[in-house]
Amino acid sequence: MFGTFVHILKNNGFQGLYSGLSASLLRQITYSTTRFGIYESLKSSSPTPPTFPTLIAMSSTAGFLGGIAGNPADVLNVRMQHDAALPPAHRRNYAHALDGLIRMTREEGPRALVRGVLPNSLRAVLMTSSQLSSYDGFKRLILAHTPLADDLATHFSASLLAGFVATTICSPVDVIKTRIMSARDATTGLHGLLGRVSAKEKGIGWMFRGWVPSFVRLGPHTVATFLFLEQHKRVWRNWKGVEQEEGNEL
Repeated sequence: MFGTFVHILKNNGFQGLYSGLSASLLRQITYSTTRFGIYESLKSSSPTPPTFPTLIAMSSTAGFLGGIAGNPADVLNVRMQHDAALPPAHRRNYAHALDGLIRMTREEGPRALVRGVLPNSLRAVLMTSSQLSSYDGFKRLILAHTPLADDLATHFSASLLAGFVATTICSPVDVIKTRIMSARDATTGLHGLLGRVSAKEKGIGWMFRGWVPSFVRLGPHTVATFLFLEQHKRVWRNWKGVEQEEGNEL
């Protein structure tokens, strides 16, 4: 991971570390807001505190819909970050997310926007269920079996554990999704990719390549997301005068 960091910094400069930033922001706007919004709506509509299996079902539904909503931006994000690794003649050189969306549609047709939507939606289901429901589960366990209160320490601990679980569960799908979305061959699909990889690789170790950099990215991201979300919800409750319902909080 450190070698990759140095290589990017040496060959592409400091800006190279932020390749695909506009696409990443667009992805968060479409994917994250959809999954969090749907998950919260489903939880708040439950007349009783949802059980853990119910939380998994709710988060899976939210993740699937979020994966579909964020797929075009996810394709752009993968391509813009992968561009520097390609030979100059094969680089797409998208200026920003909007330019990428327009060029993808014009040069490859609308189908390019849904390339990899199946593994991406599967990944979104796994990510959302392992991240949101596990955070709820870990938070409930911490509050029930430790002297910690519903405060910053509890939120940090639960979100860090949720980030670890989400990274481990999503690593295989991340590898497959990245290979499909970065492929130049429009006919590349899940079945063809798995066939080629199975012929070249032995075992399942290839599914967890990049786990460490994934956790370095997803761990702090998960912690920051839930810390901010908890404080945002607390401010909103105080502003609206809404009391927190026991067991139905995120």
